[in-house]
Amino acid sequence: MIAFRQFFSFVVSILCLTVSYSVSAQESQQAAPEYGWKRQIIGNINLTQASFDNWEQGGESALAWQVNLNTTFTLDREKYSWSNSGKFTLGFAKVGDTEAKKSDDVINIESVFTRKLTKLLNPFVAVTAKTQFVSGFEFDGDEKTKVSEFMDPGYFTQSVGVGYAPNDVIKTRVGFSVKETITSDFPIPYADDPDTPEIEKTKIEPGISSVTDVKKNFQEDVLFTSKLDIFSDLEAFDRIDVLWENSLTLKVTKFINVSVNVDLLYDKDISDKYQLKQVLAVGLTYAFL
Repeated sequence: MIAFRQFFSFVVSILCLTVSYSVSAQESQQAAPEYGWKRQIIGNINLTQASFDNWEQGGESALAWQVNLNTTFTLDREKYSWSNSGKFTLGFAKVGDTEAKKSDDVINIESVFTRKLTKLLNPFVAVTAKTQFVSGFEFDGDEKTKVSEFMDPGYFTQSVGVGYAPNDVIKTRVGFSVKETITSDFPIPYADDPDTPEIEKTKIEPGISSVTDVKKNFQEDVLFTSKLDIFSDLEAFDRIDVLWENSLTLKVTKFINVSVNVDLLYDKDISDKYQLKQVLAVGLTYAFL
């Protein structure tokens, strides 16, 4: 618990520094807003391959690939905005003669409707959906055990509250949320309540949520994005779910990027320990829109 408080304090400090920087960086004169639809679809493919034949120093052949697709569709009007985004990722890795194993698998869809009342603070309604494409396994030697699959679990969240957006760099929203976890074959540990004799396959949690997005171009070819998603169950404030996604992308050429992604996940219902994922990749990137 002490470690979590230290981590939470660190997160709050980072956000406060970011907000302070963003507010101070606002320009005194702003261009007139451009209303209408803004669309963006960016695809990325990362591939790593190594092959050995009679290599005396040793080594195993390896093949790893990952496909990423990020989409944004935003309708901006004078009195409201409607933002829709999707993050889709799937990757596998194969070493030697072993079976190919999943390295990444994400489906994350978000839709936010904001009513513009003031320059900074505006009410919103948001819905999110999260799951994965293919089955997930735990490996123990030659044995493997299926632990998840498409929509098992599936996470859905509905939120209503107030958003704060001082500029184009940072935006945050806080509100009341209802989070549903839906399972079929794998209720444990995602949805089942261990304090009851029945096996629950659906879990509904009312709570308070906070979502903060940061998007900053340090140079024309360097982009930093960060998203901090926090949810606290009203009946268990000591069980704060945290998902912190960070990405730093360096544009080498028009189609080649180097990216570093660091994700941190804490969900006490699944594990008492923090979950960390880090990916360093070089790949081809193409903007469809």
